[in-house]
Amino acid sequence: MDRIDAIKAFVTVLDEGSLAGAARKLDRSAAAISRALAFLEEHVGTELLHRTTRSIRPSEAGVRYAEACRRVLNELEEADREAMGQLAGPRGTLTITAPSFVGEEILLPVINAFLAAVPAVTAKVYFLDRSISLAEEGVDVGLRIGRLPDSSLVAINVGTVRRVIVASPEYLKSHPRIATPADLARHDIISIARFGHDSWRFASSGDGDAPQIVQFQPKLVVDSARAATASAILGLGLTRVHLYQVASAIQEGSLQIVLPQSENTVLPVHLVTPYGRLSVPKVRAFVDFAVPHLRTYFEQDGNASRKPFSAQGWTGLHRPPLPAEHGATRT
Repeated sequence: MDRIDAIKAFVTVLDEGSLAGAARKLDRSAAAISRALAFLEEHVGTELLHRTTRSIRPSEAGVRYAEACRRVLNELEEADREAMGQLAGPRGTLTITAPSFVGEEILLPVINAFLAAVPAVTAKVYFLDRSISLAEEGVDVGLRIGRLPDSSLVAINVGTVRRVIVASPEYLKSHPRIATPADLARHDIISIARFGHDSWRFASSGDGDAPQIVQFQPKLVVDSARAATASAILGLGLTRVHLYQVASAIQEGSLQIVLPQSENTVLPVHLVTPYGRLSVPKVRAFVDFAVPHLRTYFEQDGNASRKPFSAQGWTGLHRPPLPAEHGATRT
């Protein structure tokens, strides 16, 4: 059996989520796909997929193998195009993911401007408030907020974000003054479920003090920063979000920051891509385009002008691979 064909079958099963889906995609029988998987597992000497009657998912070895297989297939595809004289620039479908709020508000305008500048590239964009495996899901580029775990991703830092506690001016006028984190326990709190709905942790001041944890009974628990922000604007209480999520509301005066001196923790923001993908023209081109826009935004602490992103003057289509100037690092 041809090993490359078997690898294509393996990757397509992961992309489609089933043998039947892969068979339809590759116009082959399910039995042929099953034989290809068996061939690969015998070749590498380990189980690549965990199969049940309801699902197929990669084993730990399968995740690593799939990442390497995708890289090989991409390089073969590009080699074919180059040999045929078709590799004049970025082309193909770019798959991108990000958390929903930052994705919709900040990254999507960058993506739209990039697609307008590079007609040969299309995009699939997924805004998800959960962590996914880029290699396993076939994602080219992701935007991540927070500390990155050790992995096989290449990470490019584009800035930092900080958390803020905000409330409407009307709420603050009609409730007791807030001077320390401990005062929050006497206030109405709008909390976000996945970020600790009944307590907030404040880092130490740096003078040897232990971190402070403030516990409370929330007035409202929601599942998104957007809902928490909307409720705070209406005067329901205080909420804690990232600054970029409320930058426009603060500028407009509908929200005010409280306890700014207590929020001294910053979180890094990275563009990440599976190892080896940065040399793919469409990925490299997008990274070249997106990094300066994102750095401009986050370096201004999320208060950058909301002017439309522009591709004017951008010359990143034909630059050499592996952008060391962006500070790409392996996580």
